[in-house]
Amino acid sequence: MNVDELVRDTFREQAADDTLAPLGLADRVLAARRRRRARTVVGVAVGTVAAIAVAVAVPLTGSGKDDIRPASRMNRSDIIAHPDQSPPRDLIAAGDEALAAFSTSRNVKQPNKDQIVTRTYTLLNQKTGKYVKDRRWSFVDIAPGMLTAAVLEGELPAKRVGLLNLMTGKVDRWIPVGQGVAGVHFSPDGKKLVATTYAKNPDRLFWSHRIPVNDSIEPQAVPSRTGFTVVDVASGKGEWHKAPYPKDAFVGSARADFRFDHDGTLLVEQISMAPGSVYRDLQGKKVATPRAEKYVDVYVDAGLSPDGKIAAGGFAGRGKEIASELLDPVTGKRIGKVPGQMLLAWADNKRLIAWGITPGTNEFRQQLVLITIGSDKIVPLSDFRTPKDNSIGRWEPLFTTR
Repeated sequence: MNVDELVRDTFREQAADDTLAPLGLADRVLAARRRRRARTVVGVAVGTVAAIAVAVAVPLTGSGKDDIRPASRMNRSDIIAHPDQSPPRDLIAAGDEALAAFSTSRNVKQPNKDQIVTRTYTLLNQKTGKYVKDRRWSFVDIAPGMLTAAVLEGELPAKRVGLLNLMTGKVDRWIPVGQGVAGVHFSPDGKKLVATTYAKNPDRLFWSHRIPVNDSIEPQAVPSRTGFTVVDVASGKGEWHKAPYPKDAFVGSARADFRFDHDGTLLVEQISMAPGSVYRDLQGKKVATPRAEKYVDVYVDAGLSPDGKIAAGGFAGRGKEIASELLDPVTGKRIGKVPGQMLLAWADNKRLIAWGITPGTNEFRQQLVLITIGSDKIVPLSDFRTPKDNSIGRWEPLFTTR
């Protein structure tokens, strides 16, 4: 079945059955397309929440006090929602995806007038099913399965990568790195890490490179990416490859991390010029964009659907409409739209987790929602985050496969 047929069939199914039936997890695919970026979305907050569905929570205590199963596996409800919580306190999940962590950030002024963009992470505690703030880490990524986090400590770049156990809250192992690392991202199967190396902290704003901004003078980030190492998680071994960021493609941020593509065979990076991304093999050699990802927008977090047939697109609303487009990843043809402002992750092949907004509010007053292809129904997953863009308490989600 091609992509057009898939979308048409989905719309027909929705017309015939107006219920939001829970989908099983049979189509589970370990997908990890995590994108972090600050972006302004143009649009007026208008929409209708047609349905609210919250799963009944399954007790996390199991059969007894010796039960050590992770909370994300003990509660297998299709939808685990807490529309009264922002930031979330209890596990949020839908389909195959779960909110593994979230972060807030603020600029911390330094004595020399530099500033450091400092993140505070809140991670899922797999014993309790609750999110717990952990100030030890300056950068975090979560492996599929949500049992292990890759962590960096102190001011970046760091000299080692920690593998944090999300059941115990302790680092099981430290992996030393020869080059300073400031970003780590897991492969879709969780067996590899790509550690992006930098000469300077990409999150530091340097007063020595200050620039005029409106009516003031502000410190500026300095691009300094040097390369990357693909680390085998089991052995901790990896080889560093030189890969500086091209100066003519600077996107306004010194952070230029590599991430794995949809199937984990290549690395991909965001660039400011067309086509918006560059692909490399695991040794750093630039390669052609894979045919199956030709029209994948790397600035859209959700990326490809688990089966690779649909690409999540950008904002596509007109007038008072709030919508994002769905694309054929091979041809770039629009094949549908869904009522979400920003598409964050695929719950399965027919549903997406997105930022949603409601009538009469501004574009930054967002909540996590679950949306279904071919339906206008919206299932709230969290409460709304602060409507003020770039505020200190504004949390950014990190999803992974549960």
